[in-house]
Amino acid sequence: MKKVITYGTFDLLHYGHINILRRAKEQGDYLIVALSTDEFNWNEKRKKCYFTYEQRKQLLESIRYVDLVIPEESWDQKISDVKEFRVDTFVMGDDWKGKFDFLQEYCEVVYLPRTPEISTTQIKSDLGVKK
Repeated sequence: MKKVITYGTFDLLHYGHINILRRAKEQGDYLIVALSTDEFNWNEKRKKCYFTYEQRKQLLESIRYVDLVIPEESWDQKISDVKEFRVDTFVMGDDWKGKFDFLQEYCEVVYLPRTPEISTTQIKSDLGVKK
């Protein structure tokens, strides 16, 4: 079984998220999503989420492409996640291109094109919501 992992906040879930999850799942048989916790989002990314971690987790778990959701609690956990879950392929959007190439020592690294016309940042901006 080929395992794939991706990381993200997945707040205000939209069709761009669904697209990347679908395409990530196409890279293998089993998709793990490392979901940024509320604390990690605020303390490290300076992001305030509309939905709580548990709400975002519940949404992700209801998507047919997602097999397992785990917490992302730090930037540094990626190598240990890849090892622990025996991941074959690490997937991220191409806005992160090159940032995770260090993982190539442990697994394949794939950067997928984002859905260009949609993002959570754009939705928040359109709604007048601050970060």
